[in-house]
Amino acid sequence: MFENMTFENILNDMLERIPNDIDKRPGSVIYDALAPCAYHLAQTYFQLSNYVDLFFAGTAVGEFLDRKAADYGLERKPAIKAVRKIETTGPVDIGTRWGLEGTTYVITEKISDTEYKAECEQPGEIGNQYTGELENIDNVSGVTATLADIIVSGEDEETDENFRLRILTYLQRPATSGNADHYRQWALEVPGVGDAKVFPLWNGPGTVKVLIVDSNKEIDETLEQPVYEHIEKVRPIGANVTVDSPTKLDITVSAKVRFSPGYSIQAIQNAFMQALEQYRKDLIFKDSYISYAYVGKLLFDTPGVIDYADLELNGEMQNVEIEEEKIPVFSVELEVM
Repeated sequence: MFENMTFENILNDMLERIPNDIDKRPGSVIYDALAPCAYHLAQTYFQLSNYVDLFFAGTAVGEFLDRKAADYGLERKPAIKAVRKIETTGPVDIGTRWGLEGTTYVITEKISDTEYKAECEQPGEIGNQYTGELENIDNVSGVTATLADIIVSGEDEETDENFRLRILTYLQRPATSGNADHYRQWALEVPGVGDAKVFPLWNGPGTVKVLIVDSNKEIDETLEQPVYEHIEKVRPIGANVTVDSPTKLDITVSAKVRFSPGYSIQAIQNAFMQALEQYRKDLIFKDSYISYAYVGKLLFDTPGVIDYADLELNGEMQNVEIEEEKIPVFSVELEVM
């Protein structure tokens, strides 16, 4: 919008308004008086251009994205705390605290004499990460404890990227009267859900199936019950709803590569895997196949790769079809040419 309002253009415009019989060369009194003003005006126009972006859902970030979403009655999903199973060698009291790798857990409910539910005191995915013997923070005498299964997955606060997608989906795909878009919207309202796919009439009249993935576009079966309960509260009367997770479609990408000096095959493989992971996230619930050509482009564009040969997806040189209720999971096997 203000691309032409650069320091040079502003300063030249100012100098053109000064009579030519006055010295306007660099270093003159007039030039040195106008240059700082032109610099700060150019900075103001630059900031104003960025500021305009903060008013639109497609470009707003942080607090400004929250404020834009509030116009439509939408809120960013907060971080949620993980709930884990803790196995002990003896009884412990509700409320006792245990720790592991910088995270702490508080006992909230008894499952059996030696099994308890514990909530992570730090919200977010960090509560899912560790498993093993716990530190006895409250000095419970004669008892050791081990952090075991995830009961409820912890989730970080909804990212700008995911929140923006939800806002744009709300605006571009109107949800009305319990249509498919409405069920998707309801699923996306649950903290931790990153995307959803709806199958109307999947098992006959009055049935709806909703597949969900988490905010990392991965399978998380602990989200199924919260999503089901939320939809049951808001859905139209008469619908029979099933909430499920997709199944994995394993895809092995193999190839031979030639790469530049200073790179290693492991570094190439790691960078390629990151590109494939982003591709995977972008196509889930959208595309019906893995593009052989696009995977080849990702490999060729990987930093350090000069050339490649014998690229295969699951042992074949062709696209891989994705069944409706599956999501791809990539593994990479690269060799040196």
